[in-house]
Amino acid sequence: MNASGVTEFTFLGLPSSRPIQLLLFILASGCYIASLLGNLLIVITVCADTRLHQSPMYFFLANLSIIDTALASVATPKMMVDLIHHGRAIPFAGCMTQLFFIHFLGGSEMLLLTLMAYDRYIAICHPLTYTTTMNRFRCVRLLISCWVGGLVHSVTQLVLIIRLPFCGPNELDNFFCDVQQVVQLACVDTYVTEILMVANSGLISLVCFIILLVSYGIILATLKDHFKENGRKALSTCSSHLTVVSLIFVPCLLVYLVPLPSSSVEKIASTFYTVVTPALNPIVYTLRNREMKEAMGRLKNRCLFSHSSVQGEIV
Repeated sequence: MNASGVTEFTFLGLPSSRPIQLLLFILASGCYIASLLGNLLIVITVCADTRLHQSPMYFFLANLSIIDTALASVATPKMMVDLIHHGRAIPFAGCMTQLFFIHFLGGSEMLLLTLMAYDRYIAICHPLTYTTTMNRFRCVRLLISCWVGGLVHSVTQLVLIIRLPFCGPNELDNFFCDVQQVVQLACVDTYVTEILMVANSGLISLVCFIILLVSYGIILATLKDHFKENGRKALSTCSSHLTVVSLIFVPCLLVYLVPLPSSSVEKIASTFYTVVTPALNPIVYTLRNREMKEAMGRLKNRCLFSHSSVQGEIV
């Protein structure tokens, strides 16, 4: 339990210029609305379409959209309110809550992306055993392990933070609470704590990223030999995954593992993976995925048919 005198933290990452605040509010609102609508559309499409719902790949994709929706809702609404009302403060408990959920959802998402790479590896490199290997029961167990892994990662971060004393200053050069900047405000030597946090956040990002690169390297090598037969569809799917992986992992590696030259670069990277990436993921998966676009077309036609039937009954 925190026994320090600090009861709140102050964000310095938001600009003081009113026109810039309004511009950032518009941009953040657009990203947040796009994230909510895009990810919700993916979840509804997968749940409504029988073919997609039974596919492990789209089962994992729907869960990725759920994580993205939740991740976008951790810090973005608070930032939007602060931009409108000139707010900069967050209670200590609110700061710890932000920190917990950002790392819980972020860790779960990294593990889920690694699981999705494993799913594509089995589907492309071992197609004859894919149905039995990735049955629904095993998919659910693997998905639960991703959530549990994210929870363990986040609880570890929170325990390392909450035991530190904070005496002031209480200013964070960001728009949300994250481990590196909060630790630097502690009243004690935090060298060991920072090393543990780098090992926790940075290495989990790096290890997952390396596993993903190796997996997709093997997949692409396999597709090279069968490209003319059935590799185009698989290559399109893998390229979507690789795009999302890059959007998520590169900013996280910059923030948690690589020493950044300035706080401005760190803020841009943090903003990207908490605000922008959750809005871009649905666009990447829908624009580059033919099955998803066809399923959305079927869902649209079904909704139009139902609407026409209701109108006919009323008339």
